Amino acid sequence: MSATLLTVNGIEVIYNHVILVLKGVSLTVEEGKIVALLGGNGAGKTTTLRAVSNLLRGERGDVTKGYIEYKGERIEKLTPSDLVKRGVIQVMEGRHCFAHLSIEDNLLTGAYTRSASGAEIAADLEKVYNYFPRLKQRRASLAGYTSGGEQQMTAVGRALMARPSMILLDEPSMGLAPQLVEEIFEIVKSLNQKEGVSFLLAEQNTMVALRYADYGYILENGRVVMDGIAAELAVNEDVKEFYLGISGAGRRSFSEVKHYKRRKRWLA
Repeated sequence: MSATLLTVNGIEVIYNHVILVLKGVSLTVEEGKIVALLGGNGAGKTTTLRAVSNLLRGERGDVTKGYIEYKGERIEKLTPSDLVKRGVIQVMEGRHCFAHLSIEDNLLTGAYTRSASGAEIAADLEKVYNYFPRLKQRRASLAGYTSGGEQQMTAVGRALMARPSMILLDEPSMGLAPQLVEEIFEIVKSLNQKEGVSFLLAEQNTMVALRYADYGYILENGRVVMDGIAAELAVNEDVKEFYLGISGAGRRSFSEVKHYKRRKRWLA
């Protein structure tokens, strides 16, 4: 049995002291696992990640109920920089590279919080380049002039430079071509298996996420409505119907699924 790395227990999140976004969300991430948060826009995936990384306050949000533990320690009151030092790194939606810096300088910023020698940082940089050979080719290019896929690789590589135990990965497939999406997820799986990095990733591309994850949680309107082993969720009829657009009669259009009259079982 793997040790529990992260525990989110019954959290509620309110923005601007008024807007209730998360309503009793609970989840766990075991050490060395990839856990997917699934759901459409506005389901609460990004808010859940920000609650874990304590980036909510920058958006005028607060965890008002429940608690979050990392390695058995309550972390709701820690600063984001404290969490980075403990090994929790968030790769935000939209990548957020430093556009005016080169790819290599972007990567080096990930090691800023560490007390490491130049030789250690150089070794870690080379390891990142081994995972992302395209970045080595473009190392001197300004990040703002690289492709979306290269920026996503830069953002993940920058997180690796901090030697994380857990990466919170927000919408890694957003805006990327299908081939690049597969490439990014293959690298995530490799990092998980070879480096032992645990991942909690928020993703709308349910089909791809469940193929690479170990476990999944489906959010709707700020609540967890279903969870289970990823391979089992991928063949669940409700998940196929409402999130993959596939029914027993075959693939359906988005509009047909959206207006499908049968109530979702978890809302009954």
